[in-house]
Amino acid sequence: MTSYKTSSYTVKTSSAPRSFSSRSYAGPSGSRKSFSVQSSFGGGSRGFGGTGITSSTAYGLNSSMGLGYGGGFGSSLVAQAPITAVTVNRSLLAPLNLEIDPNIQIVRTQEKEQIKSLNNRFASFIDKVRFLEQQNKMLETKWNLLQGQTTTRSNIDAMFEAYITNLRRQLDSLGNDKMKLEADLHNMQGLVEDFKNKYEDEINKRTECENDFVLIKKDVDEAYMNKVELEAKLESLTDEINFLRSIYEEELHELQSQIKDTSVIVEMDNSRNLDMDAIVAEVRAQYEDIANRSRAEAESWYRTKYEEMQTSATRYGDDLRSTKTEIADLTRMIQRLTSEIDSVKGQRANLEAQIAEAEERGELAVKDAKARIKELEEALQRAKQDMARQIREYQDLMNVKLALDIEIATYRKLLEGEEDRLASGIKAINISQQSSKSLDFFTFTSYSGFPMDSLKSNYSSNYSSGYSSGFSGGSGYGGSMAGFSSSSGYGTTQSKKNVVIKMIETKDGRVVSESSEVIED
Repeated sequence: MTSYKTSSYTVKTSSAPRSFSSRSYAGPSGSRKSFSVQSSFGGGSRGFGGTGITSSTAYGLNSSMGLGYGGGFGSSLVAQAPITAVTVNRSLLAPLNLEIDPNIQIVRTQEKEQIKSLNNRFASFIDKVRFLEQQNKMLETKWNLLQGQTTTRSNIDAMFEAYITNLRRQLDSLGNDKMKLEADLHNMQGLVEDFKNKYEDEINKRTECENDFVLIKKDVDEAYMNKVELEAKLESLTDEINFLRSIYEEELHELQSQIKDTSVIVEMDNSRNLDMDAIVAEVRAQYEDIANRSRAEAESWYRTKYEEMQTSATRYGDDLRSTKTEIADLTRMIQRLTSEIDSVKGQRANLEAQIAEAEERGELAVKDAKARIKELEEALQRAKQDMARQIREYQDLMNVKLALDIEIATYRKLLEGEEDRLASGIKAINISQQSSKSLDFFTFTSYSGFPMDSLKSNYSSNYSSGYSSGFSGGSGYGGSMAGFSSSSGYGTTQSKKNVVIKMIETKDGRVVSESSEVIED
């Protein structure tokens, strides 16, 4: 890359012109910067310029700067003229300001650093492009080699596919079991809901029965109280009947005694004949009839009342017995419902436990399946990584094999040449290594002979690493390359190494034949 930069500055005063010029050049051979300032006053002259600073960059460029100072004074004598009045212009006596702008050096330094940074960036960009081209060529070569090779298909994919198919089959079976368990769970939930509804109905019936039992108990209590009251009334009426009967008998006895002990004096009409016995008998009969009727009425009334009370007591007793029977039936029903409720609760608890166990089994099965799938994925990933590692090792082995094949071919050529030389005559074999490297726009080519050990070490190390020898060694292009070195430490962006085998046959000091063979890296 070649660049030129020229700038000039001119400063004028009232007495004499002054100029300042600068010129910089950057190219393969270096750069040069110079500054000059000239000024003149009257018959004198002085100059400034010509200092030089030379620097070299890391990629073979150099720059120089010059600065010098020179001064002179000259005068000439002419024919004398008459003395005239001298007028002095004070403005001309003022010293000239010949100072250099202090920012110029900073600007120059900044420009220099900017040019260096741009050149470095450009060189690194070229280096990167060439490195990527080399990598691309190397990958293309490896790809062609791998395509040309016959590889045996591994059966690990079939094994993994069979294992994955088995796991998928197990997963499907687990899914079917899960669906069946979900259906059973749904049915069990329906049964639980039915039993729950029945349980609620039985609870409602029990509540109604308890309410009926309370009402019936109240009725029984009322009937019992009525019975007690009626029994008390019956006893009081019986006592009253006995009391009235005793009173009636006493009155009857008194009446009979009175009738028996009473003497009736009747004035009789002599003219009439009265039958007193008949009259007494008639009165007695009347009273007896009245007493009998009263007794019969009282007995019939008391008997009716007694029968009514017995009927009521029988009815209330039957009601009480029926109530007791109903209470016993309700008690048995309550006990039966309680036992059924307990059994339903036990079934519900068992079903809930079975449902929870089924859910846990399903969750464990799903977790197990997920864990197995994860393990299979990890195993597949490890297998892929192992396969990639084996492919890399295989590529490395192929690189080493290719380097060894080239070395073996080189030795074979050398041995064949040596055998031909020994068989036919004296032959000189010259083996040289040609290295071609380019820097920016310059190419350096060198040939140098080297022994076979150097060829082996350089060629094998350069090929196995995948890079050219310009990236190995210390600073610069690497000390292992013969015929070219650099001390400023920036590697090339492209390197090409050729091994040239020259076979020279001489006879009687004359060259009979000469042949060469180039082995490209």
